[in-house]
Amino acid sequence: MRAIDLTNVTWRKSSYSNSDGGQCLEVAIGLPSHAPVRDSKAPSYGTLLFAAPAWAAFVDEVKRGR
Repeated sequence: MRAIDLTNVTWRKSSYSNSDGGQCLEVAIGLPSHAPVRDSKAPSYGTLLFAAPAWAAFVDEVKRGR
């Protein structure tokens, strides 16, 4: 598996993030084939990498309340 360079990606924080340190995440935007996800409170802990179709399916299910 080839490594994906995330040094110059733009991270988008969840709209549920707040200054109280809630359990939130960030998703890197601009990668058409993958969805890198990390903990917004501890980004140095690492990144989970999802295939774009799998991430899109997950987000759709969350939006539907499932």
